[in-house]
Amino acid sequence: MRLWQQVMLSQVRDDTPDLTMRQTAILFTIYLDPPPHTVRGLAVRLNVTKPVITRALDTMGALKLVSRHRDELDKRNVLVKRTVEGALFVERFGDVIIARAQELPI
Repeated sequence: MRLWQQVMLSQVRDDTPDLTMRQTAILFTIYLDPPPHTVRGLAVRLNVTKPVITRALDTMGALKLVSRHRDELDKRNVLVKRTVEGALFVERFGDVIIARAQELPI
């Protein structure tokens, strides 16, 4: 728990976007699980409704952490894609976890 506290404190003190737990879970799913990702698929994976995913993606899209595109093969699907900004955010988050873990007493 101390590690999680230290990671969260680092995120709050930093100038990175302040994501909710739900947004963070969605973002990590997009970046850690292999694509393709769809709104429908993310809703099933996280056991939430499609509007919940859409609201989170609206916020993360405005922050340029993800982008959405209509699936050209099936217009009913909305594909969620990774962005450079999002990849850097996730990488920095991982770096913070490693740094805070190394600071904790063994």
